[in-house]
Amino acid sequence: MIDRVRQFLVGALSVAISVFTIYEVNYGALSPLSRLSVFCLLGSALCFLMYPIHRKLGDVRALRVVDILLAAAIVSCCSYLIYQGNTLAARAGKFTETDFAVAIAGTALILEATRRSIGWALPILAGSFLAYALYGSSMPDWLFPHRGYSVERIAAQCFLRTEGVFSIAMSVMFTYVFLFVVFGAFLEISGATQFIVDFAKRVFGRSPGGPAKVAVLASGLMGSLSGSAVANAVTTGTFTIPMMRSAGFKPHIAGGITAAAASGGALVPPVMGAGAYMMLELIDDVTFVQIARAALVPAILYYLSILLFVHFYSRRVGADAPTESTAEPISLFQYNGLVFFGALGALITFLFFKTPFRAVTYSLQLILVLTILSPRMAVSIANRAFALLMFGGVTGIVAYCRANWNQLVNTEAGWAQTVAIVLRPDDRLVLSDFDTWTDAAIPGMLLVLLIGLLNIQWRPMILDAFSRSARGGVSLVSASACVGVVIGVVSLTGVGTAFPNAIIPLAERSLFLALLAIMGCSIVLGMGLPSAVCYLLMATLIGPVLNKLGVPPLAAHLFIFYFGMMSMVTPPVALAAYASAGIAESKIMPTAFAAFRFALVGFTLPFMFVYRPELLLMTRQGDPAALIPAIMQISMAVVGIVALSVGLAGYFFCRVNAQLRTLILIAAAMLLTPDVTIGETNLGMATNITAFALFVFVTGINFMQSRSPSVVERANE
Repeated sequence: MIDRVRQFLVGALSVAISVFTIYEVNYGALSPLSRLSVFCLLGSALCFLMYPIHRKLGDVRALRVVDILLAAAIVSCCSYLIYQGNTLAARAGKFTETDFAVAIAGTALILEATRRSIGWALPILAGSFLAYALYGSSMPDWLFPHRGYSVERIAAQCFLRTEGVFSIAMSVMFTYVFLFVVFGAFLEISGATQFIVDFAKRVFGRSPGGPAKVAVLASGLMGSLSGSAVANAVTTGTFTIPMMRSAGFKPHIAGGITAAAASGGALVPPVMGAGAYMMLELIDDVTFVQIARAALVPAILYYLSILLFVHFYSRRVGADAPTESTAEPISLFQYNGLVFFGALGALITFLFFKTPFRAVTYSLQLILVLTILSPRMAVSIANRAFALLMFGGVTGIVAYCRANWNQLVNTEAGWAQTVAIVLRPDDRLVLSDFDTWTDAAIPGMLLVLLIGLLNIQWRPMILDAFSRSARGGVSLVSASACVGVVIGVVSLTGVGTAFPNAIIPLAERSLFLALLAIMGCSIVLGMGLPSAVCYLLMATLIGPVLNKLGVPPLAAHLFIFYFGMMSMVTPPVALAAYASAGIAESKIMPTAFAAFRFALVGFTLPFMFVYRPELLLMTRQGDPAALIPAIMQISMAVVGIVALSVGLAGYFFCRVNAQLRTLILIAAAMLLTPDVTIGETNLGMATNITAFALFVFVTGINFMQSRSPSVVERANE
């Protein structure tokens, strides 16, 4: 009985959080605090119902009752905020004992929901900040002491005001990130994931190490939409890891390639797993086009490095392409391809003209229509026709009402006459206003989804999409709420100003050391956090520092974002590698170190584009870069990536011996190292020329070695 109740609640709340987010983000019927309270209520309740108190105790029925009670408790706390509404803001500074009790309970429940969904790292961090706020007067000088605050004051800051749980972290998660989780879930159930793998097979299926290259390309395409390295590794790895193993790759290598490729998906514009839209919210005076343009070259370089490493490694270990007899022909002209490219093309197009949440909502409408028409769906023609009729009918009615809104609201007619006016055919129903129709399609889409839940043929598909959305998004909800606790303490204590002021003197002595410290913080925090949450937290804490270091704000935020992603493949806690190791049936640590090795360029790129902003297609002042300097810097970076791939794989035209391997790794280090400045002399160009000459020298020797009779004879054996 308890299990059935829990399953019903999970299903109902999964539908509720997805439908509520789509509707409220687009229409904004509630106040900011109320909408975030509802979002937190639904997401946190799902955390308690979906994640047991401990993995080994998940089957204990008595604890299931505790889970339901805790879910009810967080619902009560958030409902209290919704019920109080504007009165809370009116009595700020004069909160009642009930207010404080709700705040304390709500904060504690948020920490527990986060612990269940993503582990101990973030709750411990938030708990440390809470202790800092409470015992600030006892802190030593190097820990930024302050006068200290009472438990009630801290709880009120964290839960009753918009500086804490319901701060910018939750707002960004609600407005941007969760919508893309829903978008990715519907795209996945539409069959687009299988098409991505098929497309990658068509591109790389017959080249050396083809299955591994398929994994890299598929992860790049899917990861940009999903934004989650772990979800990306699991989704694409299910298809690609068995292919790699059958081609001769060792299990831990197959898992490492998948994890490295999956971790870079959120770096790929234009979607960047909603990262671009978080930056829009956090960076002043920046546009979506500027963010996408800046992220383009580093993303290409990252995936180019993995593809080259895979190619040379495959040649060395003999992981060849499938033969003509075993390779299956794949047609790109399939309906799933229309769904994928249609949805992606629509999303990119809308992003240039609409706000991000409108763009993803409009693209979701297209996915729904294409899914209704999809031949892979086991649905009758009658049900498809009814769904389309319902979608179009509701859209038309709402469009008519919006176009004639002033007339309808000002009429003295009764409700029956108003309904008659709405339903009566009228030539004004044919509107030319694009916004009117696309906005009207939102309730049409939601109504079709809700009615589809009552249909036995549509129900499994729709429930699957909403369940995927919940699994992919609720941990982000609780994590962003927990980040809000940290933000609340930072705002309350003033450490947000003190901490940057302590780092700035270090940066004045050495920008490189300051960046190194920020890299360490990003990787350590990212080891236990979702990448989006890590970026939000670091941008809040470190963002003010970077703005004062003389680094363009966009470059600074991309620096943080990159290392948040790279934490997914940084041992010992490499979450993407853990996920792919499970599929590859390999040991975790060898898989994590293999992923780290394949993703190594990702650790140098952020330093490169901070010192060489031409890689972001901008100047140090943030203006668009000139063509010639950009081409030169990109060319040197490409040569450096080729050199690094050869050095790590130990193969170029033929096997590279230890001496040449050392020389080419030195050349790679010189090409990929940030510009060196001694005094006022920049040695970047001299370093690049020397490294390029060394690369050409090694290339020439290895090419001649590959032409020697002994090498040719071994290659033909």
